[in-house]
Amino acid sequence: MSTETTSPARARLRDTYEEQIRPRLQEEFGYRSPMEHPRLEKITLSMGVGEAKTNSKALDEAVEQLGIIAGQRPAITRARKSIAQFKLREGMAIGCKVTLRGNRMWEFLDRLTSVALPRIRDFRGINPDGFDGRGNYNLGLREQTIFPEIDYDRVDQVRGLNVTITTTARTDEEGRALLRHLGMPFRAEGYSAEELAARRRRKQRKFGRGRGRGRR
Repeated sequence: MSTETTSPARARLRDTYEEQIRPRLQEEFGYRSPMEHPRLEKITLSMGVGEAKTNSKALDEAVEQLGIIAGQRPAITRARKSIAQFKLREGMAIGCKVTLRGNRMWEFLDRLTSVALPRIRDFRGINPDGFDGRGNYNLGLREQTIFPEIDYDRVDQVRGLNVTITTTARTDEEGRALLRHLGMPFRAEGYSAEELAARRRRKQRKFGRGRGRGRR
């Protein structure tokens, strides 16, 4: 009896990285060793479900939808401490998240850049300033329905999700170059002054003005 197992097919984008993108990065940054080439490490998807405090079904729906998007069962995230003003108790379920590695990570990024993001209404590219200073990128999506795997007619509520792309890049410049070559549609510039003001207003409506310190 043969003990040979069939290995899963490699993701298309992973082959593109190995064959085309690594040589481009080498040319751009002049790395001395192939081990210096920046690469993807993991992609973490998270979805907050504030209404889970009073509606457990909302959390079940979020877990199901994030699982469909990721192709992997999410884990429940829980509050680390109690906050009385938000009626939040330590250990209370507040959302879900899933971490993708290997082929699932590459396949998700491929779907995100080539299918999901172009489905955003009036899409003009994503903000190139969402890096954390260490080559990792954070992207907030307002609607889970941009992923075609989600049946819009079965969506109980439109929810946003956060996508964190962790790379081995040493700088934001290298991380940005890596993701750009992988197809991430960055806009030419960051947010305009009008967009920044609109984002501040949305945060104030969401979290309230009272949390600011020293404001008059």
